Amino acid sequence: MKRLALPCILAIACAACSKPPQPEQPPKPQAAAAVATPWDSMKAQEKKAQDVQKVVDRQAEDQRKAIEAQEQ
Repeated sequence: MKRLALPCILAIACAACSKPPQPEQPPKPQAAAAVATPWDSMKAQEKKAQDVQKVVDRQAEDQRKAIEAQEQ
């Protein structure tokens, strides 16, 4: 009887010490725009390239104006 009681007591002690299971939270609804498409990465790269081109164009215009101001 002692052989059976000791493992039972240890099992109950281990079960009592464990954390209770976390309640399952429902998944958060995502917007329809969050759905990934194969073209999302290409659109992001295109947008980045357009932004870089705008910066380059603005710097070229500033440089052209500076050169014209020195010529006068």
